[in-house]
Amino acid sequence: MDVHSARCCRSCTTRLARDNRGEMCAACAAKARGLLVGPPSVPPEFWEESRLRHALDRWHMGAVIWAYRNHPFHGSPLRQETVAHWMGLTQAQLSRIENGPPIKDLDKLIQWAELLQIPAHLLWFHLPKQRRVTASMPPSGRPTSVPTLPAVGPFHLVRVGSLAGRANSLDMAAMHSFRSADRQVGGGHLYATVVHYLHSDVAPRLFGADHDTDSRTIFTAAAALTEMAGWMAHDAGRDDQAHRHFGRAWDMSTVGQDRQLRVHVLGSMSHLAHHRSQPHDAIRYAHAGEKKLAAGPRNPELQARTFALQARGFAALRRPKETLTLLARAEKALEGTHDEESSAWVSYFDEGSLASEAARCMRHLGKPAGAQRHAERIIELRPADRTRSRAFGQLILIAALIEQREPEQACDIAREVLNSTQSLSSYLVIGQLRDIQLQLEPYKNTAAVGEFLEYLTEALRQRVRMYQWLTKDTHDLPPGSTRVT
Repeated sequence: MDVHSARCCRSCTTRLARDNRGEMCAACAAKARGLLVGPPSVPPEFWEESRLRHALDRWHMGAVIWAYRNHPFHGSPLRQETVAHWMGLTQAQLSRIENGPPIKDLDKLIQWAELLQIPAHLLWFHLPKQRRVTASMPPSGRPTSVPTLPAVGPFHLVRVGSLAGRANSLDMAAMHSFRSADRQVGGGHLYATVVHYLHSDVAPRLFGADHDTDSRTIFTAAAALTEMAGWMAHDAGRDDQAHRHFGRAWDMSTVGQDRQLRVHVLGSMSHLAHHRSQPHDAIRYAHAGEKKLAAGPRNPELQARTFALQARGFAALRRPKETLTLLARAEKALEGTHDEESSAWVSYFDEGSLASEAARCMRHLGKPAGAQRHAERIIELRPADRTRSRAFGQLILIAALIEQREPEQACDIAREVLNSTQSLSSYLVIGQLRDIQLQLEPYKNTAAVGEFLEYLTEALRQRVRMYQWLTKDTHDLPPGSTRVT
């Protein structure tokens, strides 16, 4: 390789391997994926750094966070957006905290100190466990026991004061962090982490709430996080596990009494039924969600989702009239107004989501030009940081182009997908790339297609091998994972 053409990792500047089309080496990419989930483990001497100790001595949490982000331990400074995701904040909010006056809200100080795992002896306030021990000191002088919940990753929950209040905010922060990371790195990287969080941090609280309101709050959080685990299992090619997660999420959502979340879970069950070639079940689940919304209050996004999922079921049954009618109803529903605030536990269904469902419908109905039109709309609406959903749009576009006898243009877009999804551990993406491989086979004698197929074959071999290592899995793609969804 010509020295002048060598490419280097943008993080550590080491030379990249010739087959690495990304911007970071494997070690730095793995570290970046970990930071999407939460703060890294740091050694005790981390907290002795001069700027960090100065910030702690000033009693200014914003300055502490700034010093934490810029600590030499990280190699290069952590981005505000990354740390803001851990905290459940926007980048702008974190910027104001770092540059504004000292925060005096004790609940926030405790939450952020526990998130960053700051040693208690360096803080200018007491953590809940310390306060509880002092308050519980009986006349004998021996402290009573303080029940605590296990720590996992960046989220440490303690039973003190209102369990539901603090746990709810931390569960919400956890969900937003997981969701943001999942969009970029896929379920293969995160599934085990989410399940661990559910078992270690959420499950012990399900039957320990102090009163009915606490119980509903905790069951709602558990349902939302379990539903998220189902999606990650699905993305990892484990549809049986996804089915069990969605079933448990449904059961817990009925206790939690969040109507929007219950409808959202029914939508997830409908999507999985589509993927498992069960269109009648998919329609049934989505229609049940529609009926739960019918009595009001109105929720345009959820209503549009139930119509779109039913449309996909009818498309799979080759019933174009019902399909187009339901897609039109979904489009009209999105233009409606809300009668209630949207549940924070529910993912957004927007114009890009509807375009995705419409593109799938067109493929089922054998209308590649229509699928292409909607796929191009997905790509237009999904920015580069929505790696997986943008890739799905591109993959639908590629398939539509091949069906319209435009294999060379399809290969160009497929190269983009391979480059953009190198750090994405999604069996669904791998499966759809395999479908593209089969679709291109009739054109392999074309020079450009033949060259790309060789590149694609090697890329798929490496991805499957890496995925098997990542998940400690020795089997090939699970049954059904190559189906276009």
